[in-house]
Amino acid sequence: MPEREIPAGTGDDVDAVTRAVLTASRLLVAVSARSLGAVGDRVTLPQFRMLTVLSTHGDTKLVALAGLLHVAPSTAMRMVDRLIAAGLVVRHTNRANRRETLLRLTDEGRRTVEDVTARRRAEIAAIVERLTPGERVGLVEALTAFNEAGGEPPAPDAPEGPQHSDAPRLRPPGLPAEDGGAPRK
Repeated sequence: MPEREIPAGTGDDVDAVTRAVLTASRLLVAVSARSLGAVGDRVTLPQFRMLTVLSTHGDTKLVALAGLLHVAPSTAMRMVDRLIAAGLVVRHTNRANRRETLLRLTDEGRRTVEDVTARRRAEIAAIVERLTPGERVGLVEALTAFNEAGGEPPAPDAPEGPQHSDAPRLRPPGLPAEDGGAPRK
C-alpha cells in the first residue's frame, strides 16, 4: 500500500484534525445509513441511536434516555412511540418503584440492533483491512482518545457465533478484535 502524504504542520493543527474527523464522520454516516438499509424504512438513524442506547444501558426512564441522546423529552417520547408501534421497544413498570415507567428493547429490537451492528462492523472491517498494521494501531489509539474525550462508551466486542449471512466476518490480519481492536460500546 502506498504511503499517504500528511500535509506539513497538521500534527497539532486543530483545524486539520477537525477536517479529518469531519471527513471520517461522513464516511461513518454513509456506512451507518447503508447498514440501516437492511431494516428498510422501519428505523431512522436517530431511532437506531435510541435503540443502541437502550441496548447499552438496559431499562431506562424516558427522561434519562432523552438526556443520553441530548434531545428534549418530548422528542424522545415521539421516537419511543414510533419504536413501540414498530414492536422494537416496550414500556413497563419499574418493579423497584411502581410509579416509574421504564423503556426496554423487545427481542425484535435487540435483533435489529445486532443485525445492523453486524452489517456495520463488517463494512468497517473491510475498510480497516485496507490499512497497514501501523495505521491500524495509530487509528485505535487516536479513536480511543477521541471517544474518551467525547464521552462515548466502548462498543461491545463482536459476538461469537454466526453472523448475518449478508454481513460476513472480516477480520483484519493480526488484530485481536473484529472491530480492529478498538474498544467501543
